Amino acid sequence: MNAKNSAQKFRKVCMVALLAAGMLLGVSGPASAIDFKVKGEWLVGFGVADTGLTKHTRNPGFGQPSQKSNNNDVFGAAQRVRLQLDAVASEALSGTVFFEIGDQNWGRDGGAAAGRSVGGALGADGVAVEVKNAYIDWIVPQTDLKFRMGLQGLALPNVAGGSAVLDADVAAVVASYQFNDNVGLTAFWARPVNDNYTRGALASRNSTDKNNFLDNIDLFALTLPLTFDGVEVTPWVMYGMIGKNAFGNLNTTDGDLSNTIFGTTAAYYNYPGANPTTAAVTSKHYGSLFWAGLPVAITAFDPLNIEFDINYGYAEAMGRYDVVKRMDPTAVDRASTQRQGWLAKALIEYKLDWGVPGIFGWYASGDDGNVKNGSERMPSIAGAGNFTSFVGDGNLAWGPGNGDYVDWNMSYAGTWGIGAQLRDMSFVEDLSHTFRIAYWGGTNSTSMVKYMSSASAWNDGIGADGPYLTTHDGLLEFNLVNAYQIYENLEMNLELGYVVNMMDNDTWRKRGYTGGGNGSFSKQDAWKAQLVFAYSF
Repeated sequence: MNAKNSAQKFRKVCMVALLAAGMLLGVSGPASAIDFKVKGEWLVGFGVADTGLTKHTRNPGFGQPSQKSNNNDVFGAAQRVRLQLDAVASEALSGTVFFEIGDQNWGRDGGAAAGRSVGGALGADGVAVEVKNAYIDWIVPQTDLKFRMGLQGLALPNVAGGSAVLDADVAAVVASYQFNDNVGLTAFWARPVNDNYTRGALASRNSTDKNNFLDNIDLFALTLPLTFDGVEVTPWVMYGMIGKNAFGNLNTTDGDLSNTIFGTTAAYYNYPGANPTTAAVTSKHYGSLFWAGLPVAITAFDPLNIEFDINYGYAEAMGRYDVVKRMDPTAVDRASTQRQGWLAKALIEYKLDWGVPGIFGWYASGDDGNVKNGSERMPSIAGAGNFTSFVGDGNLAWGPGNGDYVDWNMSYAGTWGIGAQLRDMSFVEDLSHTFRIAYWGGTNSTSMVKYMSSASAWNDGIGADGPYLTTHDGLLEFNLVNAYQIYENLEMNLELGYVVNMMDNDTWRKRGYTGGGNGSFSKQDAWKAQLVFAYSF
């Protein structure tokens, strides 16, 4: 009887709880006018990949044996969940919160290093929930002026190949106004970095500095969308200011910023693999940043589609630093932290009944070999180039493979390329295919190699601008993406990718440090195969 009574009491408690919840949801008042809408996406994937472009490396002068470069597992399984909740009061007011659970690498303990792989071990108790976006949308009464305030996805206007400057989640205030059917105006203020600096974290910082002092980056942009029959043009400019301590405590474990801003993994150093002997010291409190772009899309000749995009970027020098030039550590050059450059990219497509064939290409300025005048590669905040889906980010922008699963934040800086594609081919109902082939070349001077610390330093740029390619280097990329619509809301995506490594070992070995070179590397091709199930609603 005791067990029976306990069960009855439990049922009563449950009924009371459900009744209370119903009463709360039914309470009249301001909240009752809110319309809640839920959207979501589940990704579950399985992949095999070896994304490393080097097998072994050897550095000179230390008697070290050859070391394996990539020790990651070949196979991986992972999942990611994204849930979006919209609270809509009216057409003039709404709020959105966007949660992300993952990425959860199956079998990985929740207490492991932060990043893609938490909460996937037995018990799945890892802290893997994060707020991806949280913002409000509202319209100024009696006007057409719209505002979006909060953490949001923000991308600068772009067409062919995606944004090479900024496409990421960031805290911002965006204002937009549509004057008529042809002309609009958008302005935003974004703050990607602030209050991350701790005094004394870097040797170059003045001991009088205070915590969280002069460590913000602020961006201010204007875009002018112009739409006419068959032509869309959106000129834009963006000015930024960067505090001298903005990179104070940012490192590769703090998230994406240290891997993307200006293509550097250390404060202000412009060159991957560089071997500085001093930190960059400056008396400036803030430095100036500037970008401009002109994306143009022409559909007037449909079914012919033409897109091209021109970008320029500048980052003011925030001090100089000594960089080793030879084996002798006393032989150094005074390098500048200034960085400026440009990029042009284009896409031409022709729509057919069975698919869309097209060609694409790009050219970006590269380093001239003189570190004293800074870098000639275009700076970026968080590039997201998407011409391709292996070196680029043109498919799901997600993969379930090993721990270094190709997250290159491609900005195209210091590279050029040309490619062809057959997009959205379909010969069977609900099944489509996209095939791409692209050659990646470099525009950086081979003279830059003498400043690199090892023969495989070209690989250190991955995670920033992509591989550091000189005019003697190249990569040949193949993509095949197959998408099958199982149900209206469920898609199976099979992607195959291969990169032929055409880096020039002689350039990186012989043009390195004098007196014996800077070691050698054993290169290899990169490949991946991933199967992802995507449920969205």
